[in-house]
Amino acid sequence: MSAAPDAVVLGSGPNGLAAALTLARAGLGVEVIEGAPVLGGGCRTDALTLPGFAHDICSTVHPLLAASPFFREAGLGLELLTPRVAFAHPLDDGTAAAVIGSVPETAASLGVDAGRYERAMGPLVEQLQQIVGAVLGPMLRPPRHPLALARFGLLGLAPATVLAAGLRTPHARALLGGLAAHSMRPLSAPGTGAFALLLGMLAHGVGWPVVAGGSSRITEALTEELTRTGALLRSERWVGDLDELPDARVKLLDITPRALARIGGARLSGGYRRSLGRFRYGPGAFKVDWALSGPVPWSAEVCRETPTLHLGGSFEEIARGEAEVAAGRHPEHPFCIAVQPSVIDPSRAPAGQHTFYAYCHVPAGSSVDMTERIEAQVERFAPGFRELILARSSMSAAQLEAHNPNYVGGDINSGAATLTQTLLRPTPSLRPYNTPLPGVYLCSSSTPPGGGVHGMCGAWAARAALSELGSISPKRPMP
Repeated sequence: MSAAPDAVVLGSGPNGLAAALTLARAGLGVEVIEGAPVLGGGCRTDALTLPGFAHDICSTVHPLLAASPFFREAGLGLELLTPRVAFAHPLDDGTAAAVIGSVPETAASLGVDAGRYERAMGPLVEQLQQIVGAVLGPMLRPPRHPLALARFGLLGLAPATVLAAGLRTPHARALLGGLAAHSMRPLSAPGTGAFALLLGMLAHGVGWPVVAGGSSRITEALTEELTRTGALLRSERWVGDLDELPDARVKLLDITPRALARIGGARLSGGYRRSLGRFRYGPGAFKVDWALSGPVPWSAEVCRETPTLHLGGSFEEIARGEAEVAAGRHPEHPFCIAVQPSVIDPSRAPAGQHTFYAYCHVPAGSSVDMTERIEAQVERFAPGFRELILARSSMSAAQLEAHNPNYVGGDINSGAATLTQTLLRPTPSLRPYNTPLPGVYLCSSSTPPGGGVHGMCGAWAARAALSELGSISPKRPMP
């Protein structure tokens, strides 16, 4: 590749690498620049506790990757391990709600709510590809399958509390609450129903898989493919101003609106900087990783065979906890998303031992240590858990941001999932990836479709750049 690349990508999270690969496969010479010592952003695996224990820095479970048009077409050879039980939600009576296999199979475990579950989820799963194609893209573009999207939208626009009002069993209500809480929003907020529906659809349609060997394999596969195209990959190079980037025809930035305002400086108009300043970030996360001497002793048997668990008890308890976070408080009984990848991928830990993590939501920027509260939630549903702990590593919301500047205040989604920002992110525009600066584009999770390891923010931003360069037709289907 020549000294002057055609395209520069700043940031090497999944979206930055997806943008780089999309540009490189279109024939552009690409250079990727990352400030951290290693590429990947949060999509990395490291020994956080003891030698031989492989812990994912951020996400481990990848339903959005499994459904992503970018990853489906990228041909990276990733090995996805998909469990029979997508996820489970233990309750205080020793039982657990779980999504297992087909919609009818799961519905059969929900008693009087079986029919409601089938009527709501069945048609959505049948139209999964059409809905995902719309949801994993700019929401203001005309949908290719308006009827499928309308069915999803009519339910999804409702708050989770409204959807829960139609359910009678604690198991069905708990499933809904745990899924909706992935939004990091109060369950009374409009649009939280969409998180529950989308994640539930994916559980049935593609599963909730983990990547064999750890999430770093995603980064490794992307960088290996980029290297084959001749792309140049640079790490440990922090950029404080746009002028520090190499000259290139296009520059794609896997950074937040806050960072764009900082490095763009006076090049950006006052009005655009104010618009970037109005972009809202969500709550933070507090995460604990453990090395365990054995499997987590869940009271409910079904919890022992799935990587993913929602810990929070009843729908009402989850709703209270998320409301407290939104009000700036730290719940005594936080809703936790827990992941035990070694139940399906034994390569994560020495023989007979396990890696395990859980995180909860906290007010943005929090430095409060939630380790004890999280461990109490695990112990609540898995008595004897603490006796298995060999080592632990905790990271506060403030530390998450220090580790990765895109996690503003510890927000792992790089932007609050409000209804307005779902439709209009990062600023009100029909061209959400474009900035006012010619040839400069945003491609981070602060752009549509938002957080998650799917690469679509980067792929769509690269497509916008290629379209303006004349390298592709605007009407060419999205890969």
